[in-house]
Amino acid sequence: MNPAPFANPSPATNPAPVWLFDLDNTLHDASHAIFPQINRAMTEYIERHLAVDRAAAHALRERYWRHYGATMTGLVKHHGITARHFLHETHRLADLHRLLAYDRRIGRLLRCLPGRRVVFSNGPRDYAIQVLAAMRLLDVFERVFAIEDMGYQPKPGTAAFRRLLGQLRLAPRQCILVEDSEANLRPAKRLGMRTVWISRALRKPPHVDLRLASVSELARHARTALGPLANRARYRP
Repeated sequence: MNPAPFANPSPATNPAPVWLFDLDNTLHDASHAIFPQINRAMTEYIERHLAVDRAAAHALRERYWRHYGATMTGLVKHHGITARHFLHETHRLADLHRLLAYDRRIGRLLRCLPGRRVVFSNGPRDYAIQVLAAMRLLDVFERVFAIEDMGYQPKPGTAAFRRLLGQLRLAPRQCILVEDSEANLRPAKRLGMRTVWISRALRKPPHVDLRLASVSELARHARTALGPLANRARYRP
């Protein structure tokens, strides 16, 4: 079941900070086991539906992911694949609990953050809900904003951000985007959001306000992440 949606407050009357969390490789380590399984499923899907061999399917999946930010986008654009069908077929994960790798303290740590929390993921809603349920995080977030809500136009496309801001009636200055993808942080910063990059990289690009090795460190650095928003945020011990 999807977490309760926003009540659509006006940014002018409700300036509380809103944390926008990416899901995969931000809230959990998808590269550990989940991404390899999804990648195999995507390659097999391309083999079946485009009638190509394994090597060609793998190369096409990689090319579209690098060019568009999502394999799905290239398949829809160039091959007439239905986005909903592709996502349904490639995100059916058995034994999800066995595949998940994450910090077991994350629920408690995220609840300490002042303001509101939303998942902002390029993944399909059913998949995101299953992952959050398995991590016991459903009650931590007010809403899951998934690829369906973006009109199947994923981050880093600006359209995805504008849809989120419009549907949730948020001003960019209210938002803090927490992401493992540096590319997804660029449009957020251009729009006026605060940005937190979950990465072990040693550099910190200009469009990154805060770099952390793990999302588990966010509670300790919340005030830095919030920046000017910290002055009006209400902290909970």
